[in-house]
Amino acid sequence: MALLACLAPLGAQQAPPPPDSQQKQGELKRDRKPPATSDKEEIPPEEDTSLAKEDFSFNPLQAVKEIDAGNFYYKKGSYVAAASRYRNATKCNEGNSEAWLKLGEASEKLKDRKAAREAYAKYLEVDPDAKNAAEIRKKIDKLR
Repeated sequence: MALLACLAPLGAQQAPPPPDSQQKQGELKRDRKPPATSDKEEIPPEEDTSLAKEDFSFNPLQAVKEIDAGNFYYKKGSYVAAASRYRNATKCNEGNSEAWLKLGEASEKLKDRKAAREAYAKYLEVDPDAKNAAEIRKKIDKLR
């Protein structure tokens, strides 16, 4: 019983704040301005990585990795995947003649004559003194 008598005054002390302080809090909430935004609308980053655009900058090491992966897929017989990897390698390093040659070979396997012709032409542009340049020129003429 004595315990209840002690707790009763505590409950009485927790009265609601006076109306003035509630009014001030309400005014503060109404006076808040939304955060400033720039004129340029920001686009949030893409969460689905398969839809995100890849950033290809000059990266010869990545190009070598892409060629290795492409070689794996080529040997496996998955020419679509191989061509995709070789294409990524050419985007990472446009001066990599091996990537262009392999892309041409994979495109040829896919019966994409136009892509093969373009890849072989770029290969000869990057490395005009290649050992197999004459053979590649014949392939280009044959693909027309």
